[in-house]
Amino acid sequence: MIQVNNVVKTFDGFRALDGLTMEVGRGSIYGLVGPNGAGKSTILRHITGVYRPDSGTILVDGQPVYENPAVKRRLSVIPDELYYFNSASTRDMMKFYRGLYPQFDDKRYRALKEAFPQVDERQPIRRLSKGMQKQSAFWLALCCTPDVLVLDEPVDGLDPVMRRQVWALLMGDVAQRGTTVLISSHNLRELEDVCDHVGILSHGKVLLERSLTDLQDNILKLQLAFDQPDLPPLPPELKILHTSRLGRVHTLIVRGSPAQVKASLAALNPILMEALPLSLEEIFIYELGGEDYAVRDIVL
Repeated sequence: MIQVNNVVKTFDGFRALDGLTMEVGRGSIYGLVGPNGAGKSTILRHITGVYRPDSGTILVDGQPVYENPAVKRRLSVIPDELYYFNSASTRDMMKFYRGLYPQFDDKRYRALKEAFPQVDERQPIRRLSKGMQKQSAFWLALCCTPDVLVLDEPVDGLDPVMRRQVWALLMGDVAQRGTTVLISSHNLRELEDVCDHVGILSHGKVLLERSLTDLQDNILKLQLAFDQPDLPPLPPELKILHTSRLGRVHTLIVRGSPAQVKASLAALNPILMEALPLSLEEIFIYELGGEDYAVRDIVL
């Protein structure tokens, strides 16, 4: 659905995107994660046709998006910093979007009023709280019935109940309409619950992109203890991302097949070997461990 091929973008000599390549499948929920300055917002602005790449291509359903109104009508965007016309209310913006999106669903607009009861559609959006402004943005974006929904920090400012409501609406659109959702967020815990694919960015490039299941199945967290207090020499074929120690217990983060990793370590005759669940947040930190990411030792 979305194909980004070797995109480069430079601002005043700074290479914000450095040959970035990624692919978002139709009907998927794709989570884009990375440290500050990795290029997440920049690539989202390219995908939505705000920026033109210096080189490379960006296609939505096989069509270039920049200066292509036909493609942009199929996209709906909720940026991190919301923008509305001065003094415009939710109802005013609804009328504006209805003129831009031929597929705007008036019936759904009325139905979703019950999903966002705190939002007064007649009140200027700028007078609403940050959370209610975000609710207004979701209300309008979902009524545009887009084929592609692009979200930058989408639930920032929403209370826990409304977060659950918004995620339920998004996943309902994916299941019923085949909507493709691209999300950039620092809230890795929530992405873990909703995304089926993840791309990790660093320094303007995608380090890796995989289905969340494959990503979690390819990295293993193990606690081990041996007769001697020190960790014995490890098999050279193991791809160790991180090691730590607490007393006699050693924690290893290893990339590879769980069965093969366990078999290699079992040959060392540990008196304790236990596999622990690895969260997306931990995967994010340890995958960036070789990228000079300063907080790689936070999560053990």
